[in-house]
Amino acid sequence: MVKKVTVRQTGTSISATIPREMAERLHIGVGDTLYAIETERGVLLTPYDPDVAEELEAYRHVARQCRNALRELAK
Repeated sequence: MVKKVTVRQTGTSISATIPREMAERLHIGVGDTLYAIETERGVLLTPYDPDVAEELEAYRHVARQCRNALRELAK
């Protein structure tokens, strides 16, 4: 879905308003944290912290390799 968004001055910053129907569909609410990531195509707003995503991928890699050891530790 493509929506036109207007950028406005808010104090010394600028802000953009996400249309209500889009925010509801994406389960974005007041107080939620979004991360703005610069990409070659523009700005990506995401609720996923890229640092946490990297850490989870590292865990998955270790968990695959050390499956038996992790099972023993869980006991």
